[in-house]
Amino acid sequence: MTYIGAQSAYNYKSLSATANVKATDGQLGGIFVSAASSTPTITVYNSAATGTTDPIVTVFTPVAGTYYPLPFAFGAGLYIVISGTVSCTVAYL
Repeated sequence: MTYIGAQSAYNYKSLSATANVKATDGQLGGIFVSAASSTPTITVYNSAATGTTDPIVTVFTPVAGTYYPLPFAFGAGLYIVISGTVSCTVAYL
């Protein structure tokens, strides 16, 4: 975690395919979608690996150029499933 003044900054990971973002507990800050086409969807799971039984955010259709604030805690890990064509940046702690 990086501190800027009294506030903390989020870590980030850029994605264009399904990926495990973090394999331990933490906090999701949000997702910025820079590009989305070809029937894009994103689903966010509480999983340290590739589990899809504990959704944090069920499937949604992202719009390019949009930031989605998602202030949710997760206990196991952060697994993001992407379908279609999506380029995004995930902010997390």
